[in-house]
Amino acid sequence: MTIFEELRVDHDKQRQLLDLLLDTSGNEPEREQYYQQLKTQLEQHAAAEERYFYNPLIEDNATIEMSRHGIAEHHEIDELIEALEKTDMSSPGWLQHLKNLKHKVLHHLEDEEQGFFQKAGKVLEDSEKQSLGKEYREMMKEKGL
Repeated sequence: MTIFEELRVDHDKQRQLLDLLLDTSGNEPEREQYYQQLKTQLEQHAAAEERYFYNPLIEDNATIEMSRHGIAEHHEIDELIEALEKTDMSSPGWLQHLKNLKHKVLHHLEDEEQGFFQKAGKVLEDSEKQSLGKEYREMMKEKGL
């Protein structure tokens, strides 16, 4: 699979976990379980995506700005996760932080899928798309994802 297909697989997992998490309440065990899965998925995905998607693209004038933007959004997502970590899971504040996180993650995924992928597709060679996809998935598997 290409890097784009591999990233979409994990984007779909993130969307699903966000929806599942928003369907929980209070301090249900499921809330903690889904949250830990989402947190791990977002953190590992960002690291692998920066290495195997953004790093090769940051070197090209046509994709440097979008790469910098995508990496900056990863940092914003990290900050929202930190806010969740510091808030009691059964409080209304936690749910608000989660909604903010969902909004930011969905915006980021849409940026990538509706714009960045098309620009990157013009910059990367077909062989690169395949090899980056393979390397991305191997890194995610090493992390148990």
